[in-house]
Amino acid sequence: MRSDIEIAQAAQLQPITALAQQRLGVPAEWLIPFGHYKAKLAMSAIQALQPRPDGHLVLVTAISPTPPGEGKTTTTVGLGDALQRIGKKAMICLREPRWAPASA
Repeated sequence: MRSDIEIAQAAQLQPITALAQQRLGVPAEWLIPFGHYKAKLAMSAIQALQPRPDGHLVLVTAISPTPPGEGKTTTTVGLGDALQRIGKKAMICLREPRWAPASA
């Protein structure tokens, strides 16, 4: 079985502008890029999409991971992949890991 780092290094990254356009129909001018692979959505995009119906938000939260280490990130990525597979327009957003106890 390949290690996590081997899997990550084998990944074929795609530019965020291409992903946003192809999968979600978001034009490049609505993005504020941070390099080639991540971006924020500009406020002009929010205003332009105002007349459209709202989408759905799924918040994945937990207290601790399962014994094999499957936590919120694993669940979120799997859920995003599953929604894409059944034909839904889905995008996931992950925040930086905390790496410290919440009560510290």
